[in-house]
Amino acid sequence: MLGTHVGWMAVLQEHATAPASPFEVNFGLFFWTWIVFLALFVVLRRFAWPVILKNTLERERRIKHELAEAAKMQAEAKALLEEHQRLMVSAKGQSHALLAEAKALAEREREALLAKARQEQEQILERAKREIGVERDRAMAQLRREAVDLSLAAAARLVEARMDSEADRRLVTEFLESVEKAQ
Repeated sequence: MLGTHVGWMAVLQEHATAPASPFEVNFGLFFWTWIVFLALFVVLRRFAWPVILKNTLERERRIKHELAEAAKMQAEAKALLEEHQRLMVSAKGQSHALLAEAKALAEREREALLAKARQEQEQILERAKREIGVERDRAMAQLRREAVDLSLAAAARLVEARMDSEADRRLVTEFLESVEKAQ
């Protein structure tokens, strides 16, 4: 086998003579190169070219479809962004309105509570004045009774005679009332 291998090498070396210059043209090589090129071109045109063209057209169609989808999504995103911004402005306006309303309501409640407190204070003062007046009148009446009793006791000792107590009381009460009117 080694012998056949060496034999083929000798045959190839005999037929394969390299050109002496890079500018020298080998017409046999030129002819067979064109034949192989044309055969390869026909095979590729018949079998590979339609598949490549079909895949390229399919890819182009898919890219156009994806670009259309992307443009549609971009338009939707832009519309959603505008809607979001409009809602944010609306929400901000509503929050400001709610805050203003809450402040006004709180101010009204504060004023109502202050007015109620003032009214209750005035009622308490009036009731206290009435109670003080009633207590003063009661104390004055008690003081008069005691003054009448003391006056009668003092008069009874002075006169050393016992007088009718109801008539004496009336006499002293009238005297004390006349003294009060004089003041």
